[in-house]
Amino acid sequence: MSFNGIVVSPGIAFGKALTMTSQMPPLDFKLLNAEQIKLQQQQLTHAIDLLISHLQHCQCHLCKECENFQLIDADILLLEDEELQQALLQHIKQFKVCAAVAIDRIFNQQAAQLSELDDPYLANRSSDILCLAKRLISALHGHLQWDLSTLIEDTILLADDLTPAEFAILPLKHIKGIVLESGGLTSHTAILARAAGIPALLNYQFSEHHQAIKDGEPLILDAISGELHTSPTAALLSQLQQKQQQEIQRRQALTAYKDKPSITQDGHSITLLANVGNLSEVSHVTDVGAQGIGLFRTEFLLMNAKALPNEQQQYKLYSEALHSLQGQVLSVRTFDIGADKEIPYLQQSPEDNPALGIRGIRYSLAHPDTFISQVKAVLRAANHGQVRLMFPMVSQVEELEGAMALIEQAKAQLIEQEKGFGEISYGIVVETPAAVFNLPSMLPLLDFVSIGTNDLTQYTLAADRTNPHLAKQYPALSPAVIELISMTIARCKQAKVKVSLCGELGSDPQVLPLLVGLGLDEISINPTSLLEVKATLINGRYQDFVTHAQNVKRLKRIDEIRTAINTINCN
Repeated sequence: MSFNGIVVSPGIAFGKALTMTSQMPPLDFKLLNAEQIKLQQQQLTHAIDLLISHLQHCQCHLCKECENFQLIDADILLLEDEELQQALLQHIKQFKVCAAVAIDRIFNQQAAQLSELDDPYLANRSSDILCLAKRLISALHGHLQWDLSTLIEDTILLADDLTPAEFAILPLKHIKGIVLESGGLTSHTAILARAAGIPALLNYQFSEHHQAIKDGEPLILDAISGELHTSPTAALLSQLQQKQQQEIQRRQALTAYKDKPSITQDGHSITLLANVGNLSEVSHVTDVGAQGIGLFRTEFLLMNAKALPNEQQQYKLYSEALHSLQGQVLSVRTFDIGADKEIPYLQQSPEDNPALGIRGIRYSLAHPDTFISQVKAVLRAANHGQVRLMFPMVSQVEELEGAMALIEQAKAQLIEQEKGFGEISYGIVVETPAAVFNLPSMLPLLDFVSIGTNDLTQYTLAADRTNPHLAKQYPALSPAVIELISMTIARCKQAKVKVSLCGELGSDPQVLPLLVGLGLDEISINPTSLLEVKATLINGRYQDFVTHAQNVKRLKRIDEIRTAINTINCN
């Protein structure tokens, strides 16, 4: 049996099914009789013992000195606390509620008290308390949330969604494929899956087929055709194994392009850079022939941290990245916090519409100390190599002027502290139509511009980038988005400002002829796609790309553009 989904990261994976959902049964607030109260108290005690035992088992796979071991230890100590246990049991008896309600109330009270403390470490512990409550309620219902650190088998992970923080702690050695019910083609989980080279599908409603897929059952994920196969026959298994080998051979053949210059057949040069989210990815970009980093998503460093890294910690990280690049450029995007990238320990205020709220440069200007600390680290690191600093979600010149004023404050502090710093280039990520139209007022302050097509598409088409149901109807290759990209390039060229593109659109080899033909100077790409994009560039002719771009710009319908992109032959 097979089901279809949308491919977000290509490849073929074999493994056993593992379902991980965040859905919890609703709390039951009905009042209990005396007999039920006693039963709930017994079930609570059993659940606590069960969870403690599970956590102790998890510790067996970790060294005692590591942070995860110590965090688990803290959870065990809390669960073993007699005062907490008595408070839970008493709450059940006094208010005649079920154990799950008692856990929810008592743990929320504890979390609230911790969040108000002056000690930042203890205050940050509040989110851990709430997470532990969910796990205890899971244990109460007879099952535990999966601790994926204990995986030892090749696994196809099925989840309703994964946050970047959840993705960050996945044991990627054993996660061979990912299937999500939600998320979008340009969601950050999709981006992370592509960067890690893990085959992945989205918009696959596996929960509707819960009888067809059971944990431990063998699966084959064909993230080339967009299919998930359950209970594969021997013939299908053989066929897909052969298909996997062909894909491996195709990728191996692409390594021949690694050291070739990124120049078209008729001599037009394009700089090909890499998009990265952590230091490990930085150290591997030269393996695929990247000419540097075009986008360092620094907020990904915060996703699984317990506290905001200070200036010295960031300085060390950026310096290490520059040393890994050996003279190549490092483009650092300041923290793009907000929208679908929540950082638990920052305790961001809930927003009705976070995609239109305090995110990107808006967050930085609202929290100048955080921004200045990061800028100081980047300025100091610039002594070790070529650095570009760019600001996300800038839509108007006043925001840019605000950022530049804070940079002057950062420089003044470094001079006062007698800390040396280097020269850096400044740019913005163009992600809104307003940014495109306001470019003339901002370009005099900029050294470069990078087009972020993920958000530019979302804000141009008013289509949530994380919503899989909108992925087909509102793609990045729409007439409006192409026109905005073209306008951005033209305005930058006129002002003699370098123009790049760092959105996921740049990682599609079929789109490369259009982007180059529109006049981009450089493109920043997911490392796993870079060699394929480079091969398309090297085997093509620039004049053919220009003609192709002119033809596409004249098209008025999404389906016409899609056909033109899919059928082009520029070789």
